[in-house]
Amino acid sequence: MENLKMIDLRNAYGEALVKLGKEDKRVVVLDADVAHPTCTHFFAQHFPERFFEMGVAEQNMMGVAAGFATCGFIPFPTTFGVFAYKRAHDQVSISIAYTNLNVKVVGSYSGLTSPNTGATHQAIDDIASMRAMPNMRVVVPADAVEIEKAVFAITQEPGPIYLRIARCKAPVIFNDNYEFKLGEAVVLREGSDVALVGTGIMTPRCLKAAELLQEDKIEATVLHVPTVKPIDISKLTEVAEKTRAVVTAENHSIIGGLGSAVSEVLGETRPCPMQRVGIRDTFGESAENMEDLFEKYGLTSEEIVKAAKSVLKRKGSG
Repeated sequence: MENLKMIDLRNAYGEALVKLGKEDKRVVVLDADVAHPTCTHFFAQHFPERFFEMGVAEQNMMGVAAGFATCGFIPFPTTFGVFAYKRAHDQVSISIAYTNLNVKVVGSYSGLTSPNTGATHQAIDDIASMRAMPNMRVVVPADAVEIEKAVFAITQEPGPIYLRIARCKAPVIFNDNYEFKLGEAVVLREGSDVALVGTGIMTPRCLKAAELLQEDKIEATVLHVPTVKPIDISKLTEVAEKTRAVVTAENHSIIGGLGSAVSEVLGETRPCPMQRVGIRDTFGESAENMEDLFEKYGLTSEEIVKAAKSVLKRKGSG
């Protein structure tokens, strides 16, 4: 894991939009006065006639995006995740999800990856909000390669989708041959003792945790879940059946996010000892850097290891 290339995920999103824009003239990008932080200014530079600066008016931006969709365009309204699901919740829900329009809502600065802006700008329960909306799908890529693959893939899928982008560099865990498929989870490592189920930037931390566990002769399956909704019931059930012990890891509250989604599935298909690693029912805060926040709130490979050993004890006693 230490030698993997690190790429900024916001840059990856901006560059993917440019590539997509060259291939599909139906794509339009809407911005809420955050074009540089979200890197949508890349698209604006190449396609100024298809870039629309809406100002600090996220609710209006979502309504305009819905209008574009009714005219056959594929809009990508992009803002900070916290504003996409809180400030514009009504418009996303009623104008986009309820009408099942082909809008790709993009939320950047997800989870605790924005340390200097603090709790007001940290989207820690956006997955919970978005996945509760009927018709809305939720995609959380792990690295720069998957972001590009996902941007292209969701354009081919009709209907509303929420794409969650982190504000940080992340190790590249996929190669160019990787194929993103909406609704499919990916087994990145096989092991029979415990399953580490990650999404977004927590998946590389699951891979690191698996390496640490192997030092203690514990073999972990690592399952990456890039689509939190619709979630891959088949693969989740399969890894739970195989390992009979599951840990989830997410850059999000443990309430309503990946951990909740996995619990819902396994509660119906294959109950087993399980533990959730994530933000534990609290707001974030400001910090000098992201890793300080991840350390304080327990979003580390070491915490995943502790959780794995905890579920293994419960598995053994069961």
